[in-house]
Amino acid sequence: MAKATVNWHRLRKRIHLFCFLVFLALPFFNLVRFDLPRQRFYFFGHELWISEFGIVFLTLMFLLFVLVALSVFYGRIYCGYLCPQMIFSEASHALEARLRRWTGKKLISWNPKRRALAAGALFHILVGAASIALAFVFIAYFVEPRDLFHRLLSFDIQTAGGISGAAVTLVTYLDFSLLRLRFCATVCPYGYLQGMLADGNTLLVQYRDAAHGCIECKKCVRVCPMGIDIRKSPFQIECVHCGECIDACDEIMAKLKKPGFVHYTWGEHGERLGELRERSWFYRMGIRDAKRVIVLAIVAIYAGGLFTAIAMRRDVLVRVSPDRSTLYRIGADGRVYNTFRYSIANRAHQAAAVTFSFRQLPGGMVSAASNPVSVPAGQSVQGEFQISTTRAHRADLVTHFTIVTTTAPSQTVDNFPMTFIAPTEAP
Repeated sequence: MAKATVNWHRLRKRIHLFCFLVFLALPFFNLVRFDLPRQRFYFFGHELWISEFGIVFLTLMFLLFVLVALSVFYGRIYCGYLCPQMIFSEASHALEARLRRWTGKKLISWNPKRRALAAGALFHILVGAASIALAFVFIAYFVEPRDLFHRLLSFDIQTAGGISGAAVTLVTYLDFSLLRLRFCATVCPYGYLQGMLADGNTLLVQYRDAAHGCIECKKCVRVCPMGIDIRKSPFQIECVHCGECIDACDEIMAKLKKPGFVHYTWGEHGERLGELRERSWFYRMGIRDAKRVIVLAIVAIYAGGLFTAIAMRRDVLVRVSPDRSTLYRIGADGRVYNTFRYSIANRAHQAAAVTFSFRQLPGGMVSAASNPVSVPAGQSVQGEFQISTTRAHRADLVTHFTIVTTTAPSQTVDNFPMTFIAPTEAP
């Protein structure tokens, strides 16, 4: 893609809007959400239980290495294009500027001080309302949204959810009214992490003017949201690779029918983004050395492991184990009884029923309070059942057999190799 065809500001704002819509959609459609009260993790429609920590771990590691890959390949593109702090901070700055212009037009008869006070009051009112809404969405990642909405309507500041919502609202308000982009340069550790991950092939924003043609208009400085001069160095910790300076320089120099001096480049000494079209697509995308191949391989391994774990996951998890507190019991009917315990977790969205049977135990019989065992959606049940057999003459204490469980409505069959213990008698 040629550089001249790209308006980085417009592209970035479209990506910001998309990210904001994703931020709103994830918790309400259970795409990514931790439900702390119910100890559930939702990942793209799959309801994972806390006992499935392996899948949760793979998910977090996959997302972590995606972020690492972004840093290795594209530097701080995440900061300028995807980071919620940047998105909402820039929105806050834009809102404040628009309110100043609006009050300047609508309240032109007021003196400048009163207009400034009016603009400031409107700004803080709107930021306060937005902080409540954003805090609600953020807490919805951890508390079921309908439950959270009822807490909000009742002004709950007593439970953990209510207190967390109030705290996040306050922090959000202070962040987007006072701190804003200062966070990126002073608190956020990602800039320092990126500095360790980047190398000579990492994408960055660089000023190149070998012929000394810069006209010193300083528009690149005025438009920079971080307030830096990109001409000093491409490695300033405040630079978030947003590309605003590229658009500014191109706009000014286009009036002089000359190319701009600020570009996205592959490293400090590499070519500009979009050049070398004769090279392979993966080279132009940034896959240029073994380091990047290894990073992509790690991402692919975690992605494959996550996909495999989710694909092999069963909605209804059945576990059966013998109760050996008593090896066996001889009933009044003369039969020998062994006790077994079961645990059933129904992780599906519909009720299930599990039926117990067995193989390889002649004369056996299942005794249970309920068979099949019904399990409501999203619930777990535990219990026990007994298997008995006739007290025949036998020389072996242990008989190997298999307990079979059949889960409806999926008709999933599980086999559990077990041992049946009975007293030995001489033939």
